[in-house]
Amino acid sequence: MNFALDGLRVFLSDSSSPLYGHELVGKTIEPYLSKLTTTFSCWEHRLALKSKFRIDQAESGFPVFQNLLELEADRKDADRELAKLRDPALIKKEMIDHIFRRKGFPKEQQSEIAEYHYLSQIQKGEIFNSHILPETIKVSVNPRNGRPFYVLHWGAFDGSATLPIVYMATIEDSSQKISEMLVGRNGKLKPNLNIPLPVGGLLNPEFAVQFDEFTGKNSSYSLKPITIAQNLDEDFEYLHLKQLRRFVLGPFYGAGFTANSDRVSQILSKVRKPQNAWVLTWTMQEVFSKAERPAKRGLWSSSPARDEFHINTDDLEATRQGVSHYEKHALVPHEAYQALYADGQASELFNGFTVHVISGNQVIGV
Repeated sequence: MNFALDGLRVFLSDSSSPLYGHELVGKTIEPYLSKLTTTFSCWEHRLALKSKFRIDQAESGFPVFQNLLELEADRKDADRELAKLRDPALIKKEMIDHIFRRKGFPKEQQSEIAEYHYLSQIQKGEIFNSHILPETIKVSVNPRNGRPFYVLHWGAFDGSATLPIVYMATIEDSSQKISEMLVGRNGKLKPNLNIPLPVGGLLNPEFAVQFDEFTGKNSSYSLKPITIAQNLDEDFEYLHLKQLRRFVLGPFYGAGFTANSDRVSQILSKVRKPQNAWVLTWTMQEVFSKAERPAKRGLWSSSPARDEFHINTDDLEATRQGVSHYEKHALVPHEAYQALYADGQASELFNGFTVHVISGNQVIGV
């Protein structure tokens, strides 16, 4: 998995990557990838302390949700537990003395060092949590209607599907207070504004807490993007979702420990270098508003503005997913792709995917 995440980082660092064809998507995903890398590093250190660790071998190829909950629980007590530990420099000195004097491996000191590194990492909180709160990364004004709009992102590690997910949303705000605060008479952002982006949460403080709660309840992989969009439209009278993107990382296929495709796992196990024996897939889903029904204000009844979201009914898979558009991608080392191709599995495994083959620090298409 570490090699796969490093490969994905190479892919993201390429400005010609398809993810950079979508505004801000590539740069948005990178911090979540760093969080995921840190999470796996924490799990590695924890394995030196705990023997129990489970992977969803049959489906996603990622560690099961319980492992993540244990990290989150340990983080709450990290400060207190770190205070109980000895100076790591002293522990390392004891390890060296043990090796030279006793001619053996210092298992006890190794566990102490592992615990120190583990607690130090989770203390910083830079792991891929079960729910990563929203962050506003862009603020502007729609010139057609004069509304301010925000670009936000948030994350979730889905417990049922055992998959890390990143969301991005473009949301217009029609509330009067925020418009008076942000928009000048010329219909643009006021020039004297100093907004220190990124901003934690929704920029509008009136709805920020409610929006945090919404993302916590509406980030499950089992919810189709169209359902999330419609839920947001119903829950917020003055927030108007114009675009929602969902980046779903996985499944992951690795030699020796995943069984989500037995045949693929068998072929990957024959790859000469273990660091090349994997396949990482992801899906990019998008739903966007095609029109907005204006608000109605009457003497006897009224209704807020509502968005109408586009579903591509000409594509059965898009209809099934509940999206306007979707893309399926696969990243695979050159040696693994050769093995899959030689065995005749490449066309079946990668059917419907855009395949990116990584060789060294370069990524090429197929």
